[in-house]
Amino acid sequence: QVHMVESGGGSVQAGGSLRLSCSASGDTRSRICMAWYRQAPGKQREGVASLHRGSGATYYADFAEGRFTISQDNAKNMLYLQMNSLKPEDTAMYYCAADQRSPCAATLLRGTYNYWGQGIQVTVSS
Repeated sequence: QVHMVESGGGSVQAGGSLRLSCSASGDTRSRICMAWYRQAPGKQREGVASLHRGSGATYYADFAEGRFTISQDNAKNMLYLQMNSLKPEDTAMYYCAADQRSPCAATLLRGTYNYWGQGIQVTVSS
């Protein structure tokens, strides 16, 4: 089993930055791939970024490319999402996810990650 807890969300004005953190525990073989998803009210959940814990390879959705950075600290079992130049349309619940299946980007795009955190709210005001 894998357990994950997000932190670091909150409210920020457009153009600002936030860093989300995800503390992960449990079987490391089940969390080869780590990812961030988001879901805005009335919209479908969408993948934001993924990371392969072994190689460090990353993938970003088009809207995240150049503004968001996914990273890890394996020693601390932490996953991060640095979000810069935030826009009101980035307002959503953000979820940390984990899965054992790679390539991580393909699993991200299918939306089939096995393990999920409870989510954390990010609100960007104009």
